[in-house]
Amino acid sequence: MKKVSKKGIKGIAKSTLFLILEISKSSYPNEFSGLLKEKDGIINEVILIPGTYSSTKGALMNFYNLPIGIRTIGTVHSHPSRIYAPSDTDLVLFRKKGSVHIITSYPYDTRSWQSYNSNGEEITISVIDIEFDEPEYRDDKEW
Repeated sequence: MKKVSKKGIKGIAKSTLFLILEISKSSYPNEFSGLLKEKDGIINEVILIPGTYSSTKGALMNFYNLPIGIRTIGTVHSHPSRIYAPSDTDLVLFRKKGSVHIITSYPYDTRSWQSYNSNGEEITISVIDIEFDEPEYRDDKEW
C-alpha cells in the first residue's frame, strides 16, 4: 500500500504535472531536473535552475544558482527509460532536498510518473484540477 505524503501536500496541480511531463518529453533522451514549490499544500511550480547539466546518464543541478529566499519542497526529474524507480544517487538527493520528489519516465504520459518521500518510499499525490492566480514576483515574503 502506498503511503500518503505527511508534509501537508494535498496534491499536484494538473497543469504543473502536464508541464513536468512536457519538459521531460522535450528533454528526451537527456534527463531533466528541477525543484518543486507549493502553494496552500498543492505543488504548483517547477523551478529550473540556471546552469543545470543534463545528459542521457543524469542531470546535475547547481544549487548555488538558486536565488536566495526560494523555498522548495522537493525535486523532480526524468529518467529516459521506462523505469521510474529512484537510483542510489536519487535517494541521496531525496534525503537532502525536501520531502516530496517526482520521477517521470518514458513515454512521459499521465501513467509514467511516481512520487516519493525523502526516504525513497512511494507516496500517493492526487492530481488536482485547479487554477492559481498569477504569481506576484515582488512578494516580500519570498525574498
